[in-house]
Amino acid sequence: MTAIELAAIASAAVPGLNVTAFGPEPDDAADFSSALLVDAENRRWRVRSPRHAEASARLETERQVLRAFSPAIRAELPFLLPTVAGTVRQGELITFVYSHIIGKPESVEALASGGAALALEIGAAIAAIHDLPQELVTRADLPSYSANEFRQRKLNELDQAATTGKIPPSLLRRWEHAMEDVALWRFNASVVHGDLHEDNILLDGPRVTAVMGWTDLRVGDPADDFAWLVAINDPKFVDAVLQAYTAARHETPDPHLLRRAALSAEFALAQWLVKGVAADSARMVADAQEMLATLKADIDEHGGQPISTEPAPGAVAPTAAPMAGADEAATGSIPVIATPAATDDAGDATGTIPVVTKPAATDDAGDATGTIPVVTKPAATDDAGDSPDGEPETAVEPAPDGEPKAGAAANPGDDDPAAGSPEDVDTTALKVIPLTTPPAG
Repeated sequence: MTAIELAAIASAAVPGLNVTAFGPEPDDAADFSSALLVDAENRRWRVRSPRHAEASARLETERQVLRAFSPAIRAELPFLLPTVAGTVRQGELITFVYSHIIGKPESVEALASGGAALALEIGAAIAAIHDLPQELVTRADLPSYSANEFRQRKLNELDQAATTGKIPPSLLRRWEHAMEDVALWRFNASVVHGDLHEDNILLDGPRVTAVMGWTDLRVGDPADDFAWLVAINDPKFVDAVLQAYTAARHETPDPHLLRRAALSAEFALAQWLVKGVAADSARMVADAQEMLATLKADIDEHGGQPISTEPAPGAVAPTAAPMAGADEAATGSIPVIATPAATDDAGDATGTIPVVTKPAATDDAGDATGTIPVVTKPAATDDAGDSPDGEPETAVEPAPDGEPKAGAAANPGDDDPAAGSPEDVDTTALKVIPLTTPPAG
């Protein structure tokens, strides 16, 4: 769905919304079409339209989640939450319009260059999520798992992945060894965002202004919200985030959190493969197999990031220096694996195929650290390889000032269509929808 079509849908979802400009918005292109809109009063809006029924159900879940956040809970968070301003049903799919929050997502490379101030913000934001009351999840009838239940669930997913016959046996053994390592799974379950990554964290300079994408909220393993950090090939930054997180948490994190985060990042490739098989998408399956082969080759050569408290039989010891903040056995850089490229239902890639590059990371002695290759995430495009509406667009840049500081006050109610304040926006670089002057009466 093109951005101009989304603008028209948003006008129907929010009474009185007069869209004058629009731009692309980062999102999961396999599941959603998204756009950022500007209205006649220079207010901004975000519209998300699901591509299939499962994605629509996730947006419904997110609305349920957002309604569970009372004004008192919102006010205590160090960041803002999205607010649903209106919806439109199209058959079995529902498109959602959200009031805009100042800030924009950054790449993992940009995050790593943000230094200690940004690491402190990110660590505190994750801690605030994990310290949310678990009753918020259970009252909303969302999934809740104890540590052992979560481990068993992973083992079941591993069995399902193995049935595809497309995963290297050495990786299956590696993951099974970690999942059966009971000592690794001794953690206190907490509220988990479940889909935390760089695209769902909005920044205004070194400040986290908002956390988006609340479709997978649950009680489970806090390590899952650290898995995206494996794409940041900067152990010092990751350690700074972990230290800030530890200082902000109401309880001390378990010592194996980063090991399980690394396992979660690796196992995400198997989950992507299973999703591709279920969708009968040849391109998704091929992409997943290629990335799994790259992961296997690097582990065979360098030993890989330790993900168990005890080495697997026949494992090669890694050569990297220990990472500060991790437990004493977790050494080397965390493997760098990002979300696989999105594909459409026909199996064609909605963007370019991920580019696999091998970083030249070295330790203090100048030797290779054995970092797992980076898998980059391409920009979302339509089936023809163009931007969603068929030609390049200029993204809407956030307004520089005028927004309240995150956490200073609770967001407006979920269904408040007037959410968002007027901003001075330069729309000269945006696509502008001509406004027709009505004839004189």
